[in-house]
Amino acid sequence: MRVRIGANEKLVLIGDSITDCGRKQPVGEGRDEAFGRGYVAQVNALLTSGYPELHIRVVNTGISGNTVRSLKARWQRDVLDLAPDWLSVMIGINDVWRQFDEPLQREAHVHIEEYEATLRELLAQTRPALKGLVLMTPFYLEPHRADPMRAAMDRYGQVVCRVAADQGAIFVDTQAAFDRVLGHIYPAALAWDRVHPNPVGHMVLARAFLGAVGFEWNRVA
Repeated sequence: MRVRIGANEKLVLIGDSITDCGRKQPVGEGRDEAFGRGYVAQVNALLTSGYPELHIRVVNTGISGNTVRSLKARWQRDVLDLAPDWLSVMIGINDVWRQFDEPLQREAHVHIEEYEATLRELLAQTRPALKGLVLMTPFYLEPHRADPMRAAMDRYGQVVCRVAADQGAIFVDTQAAFDRVLGHIYPAALAWDRVHPNPVGHMVLARAFLGAVGFEWNRVA
């Protein structure tokens, strides 16, 4: 299967710190570390080297600490105004995490009902103009599914799965991709806090994304 992103098309990836990874501001594209040091940079490098003739334009608009509520506040600037052909959204880690690491700061908590409603609202504004939409689940690098934060993250991931089905989007289960690796590697070897991956963890994300959009791993340009 040929990669689904077409020639001269623009791919915008939006999310939190996992997407941000120190990318260039205000728009993450250009030379050197403009794409950040995470999976977006890896996706850009692989798309550009694997399909140089397509001239796919990758743009990173992740911002550290964001929740879906944060995305709503900047959606016009960081998605709609950029007029992407393809959009990838990975959000939800902070929506869940703040409920655990800042339990008394309830105003910062984004509960699952708000999470789903806001995600649906944002995509409703955007989907008609897109050629392709990719929705990636949030994740937590904890193999024990009964762990309270892992269980909560899985519930938010199930929301993403439902919304992807309703929107006709490509669904990327990042938690499942990590679970395969966590069967062999201790979580701290991928992320000291079980949230912010090292380069190996980011490659897990990049591979999951690219596999979902039809990247041909054995292709010779």
